[in-house]
Amino acid sequence: MDYHILREIADSWALLVLFLFFIGVVAWAFRPGSRKIHEDSASIPFRNEDKPADAQEARQ
Repeated sequence: MDYHILREIADSWALLVLFLFFIGVVAWAFRPGSRKIHEDSASIPFRNEDKPADAQEARQ
């Protein structure tokens, strides 16, 4: 293949594919129902502030 053909593909189609991938990731992160999952993940460091985790909690 010629360098110029690959360059044109990279300049146009690759940019479009990466842009669509970015939009998909943003849509997935802000989808309805994901708030609980994100809040649960954000609170992981604070779950055992008062006492160490027991064996049951540590496995979850």
